[in-house]
Amino acid sequence: MLSATFFIILQTNSAKDMEKARKILAVCREKTAEFLRLPFFHDYRTILVIWVVMCLILAITKSYNSDNNYLIFAGVWNHTIAELPLFDHYPEEYGDMNHYGPFFAYVIAPFAWMPRYVGMFFWMLFLSLFLYVAVRRSDLTKGQQLFVFWFCTHELLNALFLQQYNVAIAAGVLLTFTMIERRHDFWAAFFIMLGTMIKLYGIVGLAFFFFSKDKTRLLLSCLFWGIVMFVAPMAVASPEYVVSQYYEWYVALVEKNQENINVLAGNMADLSTNISLLGMVRRTTQIVTYSDLWLIIPGLTAFAIPYLRISQYKHVAFRQALLASVLMFTVLFSTGSENSTYIIAFVGVALWYCCAPWKRGGWDIALMVVVFVISSLSPGDLFPKAVYRGLIQPYALKALPVTIVWLRLCYEMYTRDYAPQTLAGSATPPVSLTK
Repeated sequence: MLSATFFIILQTNSAKDMEKARKILAVCREKTAEFLRLPFFHDYRTILVIWVVMCLILAITKSYNSDNNYLIFAGVWNHTIAELPLFDHYPEEYGDMNHYGPFFAYVIAPFAWMPRYVGMFFWMLFLSLFLYVAVRRSDLTKGQQLFVFWFCTHELLNALFLQQYNVAIAAGVLLTFTMIERRHDFWAAFFIMLGTMIKLYGIVGLAFFFFSKDKTRLLLSCLFWGIVMFVAPMAVASPEYVVSQYYEWYVALVEKNQENINVLAGNMADLSTNISLLGMVRRTTQIVTYSDLWLIIPGLTAFAIPYLRISQYKHVAFRQALLASVLMFTVLFSTGSENSTYIIAFVGVALWYCCAPWKRGGWDIALMVVVFVISSLSPGDLFPKAVYRGLIQPYALKALPVTIVWLRLCYEMYTRDYAPQTLAGSATPPVSLTK
């Protein structure tokens, strides 16, 4: 029906036909809104059931070697207790290599003790429930929470397909923000350091430093948790071994970053990494001799400018907008971004859309559709493979729609007033799945 409407608009110029097209479009919107008002879409249990079933189906249908990432993760625990190098290749156990810090051994340990596919199921379930709890524990309204859940479900599936820890990164950043909002700086610091000591991404939680009511406590708590997590692996391995693995971790990350940057220089066959704004520019220009700092510094500047609007700090919508910016920035400006990393950015995109105190317009809705189709559906079986493999994948165009959203968000944070707005007859801004 929507395609018919657009056909009418394109093929006719008369006012009568244009009015007919508008009526058809209005009917479509009303039918869609009526469908989305069904109780099915507004029950948290629906999300829980869908997410649990996704984990179960993925665990059951995994074939040999399709659980490679889970085997890498489980290997962190097994190699730690055996005091084997954490960042070497183990081709007899799995492909690729580990890039997570020594503290990750404790996170994966309960699952590594289980039988292979049972452990993988509970690992994916843990990741899903972690994100679910993070959203539910947030100060978002029910409508906003449900919107985040529904919008991110397919991207969650993409991440779970590779058993990726990025789901927990998104949850950890969201919980960091929530803890600071509730003045629980000690626990905010816990989530900051947890993400940092495992995959470095968690350090972005310090972006909320200026929103803390007890900045000294936050910094001291980060120091406390950093020390605790640094020495924790020494309970199951020698201090010399643990310290040496932290150094090897640093070396492995530097080497991995260089590999990601040189994707055009000798690793063109591997298009699975550096799916970011940095990678998109590098692949589209086919230039490898410049430094990513030419993009990172302007990006950091654009990201930091909203901090100058101190008068807006008091508005929760402004603070939530910064949260959305952090989640997208983390993915867009990382050379390690992969398809499965975008669950982090997608939570940010959803927050950008549903947390604004003003009503989103048609262009914003269209942009959300583009983000979902290009950045989430394109790697899957429902999207034309010829388009994905011939255009989107080689040029990292998965990053393009999210980049547009992030730039739009930056502009809004520079110019818009985030004070609560109300509609006639309403005490609070309405938020719904059909917003």
